[in-house]
Amino acid sequence: MRQAMILAAGRGERMRPLTDHIPKPLQCVHGKPLIVWQIEGLRAAGFTDLVINHAWLGEQIEALVGDGARFGVRVRWSREGVALGTAGGVATALHLLTEPEFLVVSADIFTNFWTLWGQTPHGVRPRVGSDPMGGLTPSDDAHLVLVDEPSVKTDFSLQDGRVIPAGQKALTYGNIGLFRRSFFATTEPGKTAELGPLLHQAVARGTVSGELFTGQWVNVGSADDLAHLNGTHNF
Repeated sequence: MRQAMILAAGRGERMRPLTDHIPKPLQCVHGKPLIVWQIEGLRAAGFTDLVINHAWLGEQIEALVGDGARFGVRVRWSREGVALGTAGGVATALHLLTEPEFLVVSADIFTNFWTLWGQTPHGVRPRVGSDPMGGLTPSDDAHLVLVDEPSVKTDFSLQDGRVIPAGQKALTYGNIGLFRRSFFATTEPGKTAELGPLLHQAVARGTVSGELFTGQWVNVGSADDLAHLNGTHNF
């Protein structure tokens, strides 16, 4: 079984006033909420056991998605009340994430990331990581999907399938990553913590693999981003 967590607890400050009454994951791109695009993409990639966290107006997200049955997936909820950050949210939901490895993806990206995965005679399998079956190698704590997007800040570089500190050719973490449970062992559940520092520590240890994704990827951070997406036909 492959599990994935969708991070959907953010307030969406840069998208206000749109997010004052409708949470960012329910903002629509071509008539469909962002989080529905995510769920459908994950299902297409073979991830049917999902955990979603929420905080700001989270009851609206939960009311739309429910248990996930209408989308062909199983959804369980991590209700934070107050957003705990990208690492704190995962650590708080670990009791729901029962697999030794799981995918984490942000709800506020619009992407066709499921093209990273392919078909085998036994069904859909991920192509992430250097393991031919798509899992993490024994020495790795995480596998990151990086993008080359000049409009957003850069994080790391990529060299021979390894994520390294940002160098001359710097890339952006695409908010899509495969993580080992132990990656979050030092993050206290119920406490606010961000993923960035943990990633930089793991990269410094040399325990992170990665790949460059060249498909469609948009960080939907503002009302302008949303308007631009809705004005395009490439989706």
